[in-house]
Amino acid sequence: MSIVKINVLKVPSEQREVLEQRFAARAGSVENSDGFEWFELLRPVEGTDEYLVYTRWRSEEDFEKWMATSMRGAHGGGGAAEGERPKPAATGSTLWSFEVVQQAAPKG
Repeated sequence: MSIVKINVLKVPSEQREVLEQRFAARAGSVENSDGFEWFELLRPVEGTDEYLVYTRWRSEEDFEKWMATSMRGAHGGGGAAEGERPKPAATGSTLWSFEVVQQAAPKG
């Protein structure tokens, strides 16, 4: 079964729009990666300043391969002048890892 990686990003309220714009600008950077299955950026509604970046992969090996190659380009900080990296929108990050042991989809 698949594996899920959830990157928990602590994002101050004044940086939320910046974070969301950066993710929108990176659209397509992970979708063509071997073993990639799903992506979602989850905005907090209440009670927390943590965004969840949900990705699902065919295997741990596929995720590790993406981390070692394509992820560096996706997080290279595009849009900065003359090679400068923009200030991170998140003030902290934690990576959670899970194995999918059960799943369901809507019927019909």
